[in-house]
Amino acid sequence: MRAHEAGWAHAEGALKGPAWLREPVDPNALVPHLWSSTAHRDDDGALRVGGMALADVVADHNTPAYVLDEADFRARARAFRDAFDDYEVFYAGKAFLCTEVARWVAEEGLSLDVCSEGELRVALAAGFDPARIGFHGNNKTTMELRHAVAVGVGRIIVDSFHEIDRLAEIAADTGRSARVMVRVTAGVEAHTHEYIATAHEDQKFGFSITAGDALEAVRRVLAADGLELLGLHSHIGSQIFDTSGFEVAARRVLALQARISDELGVTLPEMDLGGGFGIAYTTQDDPADPAQLATEMSKIVEHECRALGIPEPALSIEPGRAIVGPAMCTVYTVGTVKEVELDGGQRRTYVSVDGGMSDNIRTALYDADYSCAVASRTSAAAPTLARVVGKHCEAGDIVVKDEFVPGDVAPGDLLAVPGTGAYCRSMASNYNHALRPPVVAVRDGVARVVVRRETYDDLLATDVGVTDE
Repeated sequence: MRAHEAGWAHAEGALKGPAWLREPVDPNALVPHLWSSTAHRDDDGALRVGGMALADVVADHNTPAYVLDEADFRARARAFRDAFDDYEVFYAGKAFLCTEVARWVAEEGLSLDVCSEGELRVALAAGFDPARIGFHGNNKTTMELRHAVAVGVGRIIVDSFHEIDRLAEIAADTGRSARVMVRVTAGVEAHTHEYIATAHEDQKFGFSITAGDALEAVRRVLAADGLELLGLHSHIGSQIFDTSGFEVAARRVLALQARISDELGVTLPEMDLGGGFGIAYTTQDDPADPAQLATEMSKIVEHECRALGIPEPALSIEPGRAIVGPAMCTVYTVGTVKEVELDGGQRRTYVSVDGGMSDNIRTALYDADYSCAVASRTSAAAPTLARVVGKHCEAGDIVVKDEFVPGDVAPGDLLAVPGTGAYCRSMASNYNHALRPPVVAVRDGVARVVVRRETYDDLLATDVGVTDE
């Protein structure tokens, strides 16, 4: 698709949709691997999740709303825990975190990765054991580091020389030790969007292995009183579908580990391979299951350690999207349907919903693809190619770039978008002073709010110019 000055949505051929998108025989049919495990249509054609019709959830909680399938979330957490039984599995809270989810993570036997003071406070408010928390971030403040050390966070992943110095000073001041891992960049070009590829050299995270910064960081941590070095950490990016990138990263990180052993006389006990495991957003995506990932990644580490003549370190991973992403869908109400005639007699159907880039910025930010389905009914109408857009004052406010929907889609229909568990609520905003939607957990026919919808009182609470009049 050629570039267009107005963006990808206007490029030549865009009206035909992407090459991988096929017109369905039945636009009512769900593609199972795009949805949470309990999602299905009932005999009346209504889409149900967690034993509840989405129309009933909406009747109580309105739209837009994030609907979180608790049983699916827990099952995916267990699948990673069981497949990676020799690893420590950290749920990446940045994908989506609230106190209830933190409790589910703890109950399913996973540890938790946070990357801000806010995420840490949510975890602690949920009663999460701080010894099972890892703290990420490329620019942790002194306040954040002091709090992490004070509460006994299990590992702090250091990301700069300044941070090592800050942490050493805090350990000296408080008389407490801090357990750390050194985040390294392995020079791997992950096959994903450039903004979520994090192991190539030209980006903000970690210490470069190639430039020698990683080895120097290890030296400084080892020389600092009060810092206990657990090992090396590598993360190659997000939405990764195979283990080839992990293989290259593991080879380079383990080579550094061998060098540390030879030159510094230190055997590092642990290594974290990060996360970034992909999920299916559309029919073109084919992610590996946890068991396959575990088998392939374990073989990679075993092979490289044997070749280098070093002991295998204790391993950890950090899935986030792969657990919560498919477990959630977002439900909207259709407000308008507009058919626009373009040059050459071509037409595009715009289906406008009552949310948009304030509750899902990923399409605008990452050029992300999504699917959707009418949730409130089935239809005998022929499928039509449509673009699902939001209500915000931006031409780029697009939720689903291209999808076949029933040709009679109309105002008042409920539209559900699967695969919205990761980063949608976490990155939600008040753009155009929109209210952020609630997160409604469903399980066994029961719905309960785990994050409530914002109110206009919330919206005005930080505006110091508001009066009581």
